[in-house]
Amino acid sequence: MHLLNALTFVILAYKESPYLPQCIESLRRQTVPVRLVISTSTGNRFIDETAESFGIPVITHELHGIANDWNAALSCAETNLVTLAHQDDVYDPTYAESILDAFEKARQGGERPQILFTDYYEIRGTEKVYANMNLKVKRRLLRPLLSVKKRGRTAVKRRCLCFGNAICCPAVTYVMENLPVPLFEEGMGSNIDWQAWEKISREQGSFIYIPQPFMGHRIHENSTTTALIENNERGKEDFSMLHRFWPSWIASLIEKFYARAEDSNQRG
Repeated sequence: MHLLNALTFVILAYKESPYLPQCIESLRRQTVPVRLVISTSTGNRFIDETAESFGIPVITHELHGIANDWNAALSCAETNLVTLAHQDDVYDPTYAESILDAFEKARQGGERPQILFTDYYEIRGTEKVYANMNLKVKRRLLRPLLSVKKRGRTAVKRRCLCFGNAICCPAVTYVMENLPVPLFEEGMGSNIDWQAWEKISREQGSFIYIPQPFMGHRIHENSTTTALIENNERGKEDFSMLHRFWPSWIASLIEKFYARAEDSNQRG
């Protein structure tokens, strides 16, 4: 039996996203009770009215930068388990239930979960995309984490990250008691999450991967990732991250192959 309201979804709201109501509605349809709160650094009438219509509190802060924004969002929750829900994305009704099930099993097995995350599908326009090259590669990289005996090993966690960021950030639930605070570091735009995974991969604990696609990540032209790809900042960040796992010359080679996969964010 799950603890009531053991998980908080902190919705990252920015400016006026037309997808925010759909995101909130998907969270309200979870099969287990959860807590909902909106965190924003761009408070406005649209966010306030949307939150009021759903009966959700809004916490506004004046911190600047993605890292500060996300750290502030994590601090909004009073529960040990926190999911940073991106306003453009949606969550299947059993997302929270699957996370809580996996968390309880890991704890009962003597593990120290750091993060838990599900697989995901892409939302492109009105279409749900469950399989493309980008998704197939990420699932391949994450396969070692399906082993309960191996998912707590530093080498295994880092192996899943050393060729690219295979973990979909909005699909992640954070176990706050087992994570450093602040978790996110300034200096990155699109790779702020990969940076966090790399940091905690060196610490004691498990990455719990649930291979079912229980949330949808929206790919659209106004996303931060797409903007960074277009101005080439993504490539610089990718090399910086790959260099944490490999010598410079190897990191450079991997980055060139990795850059081709980024086209999936624009073309599918």
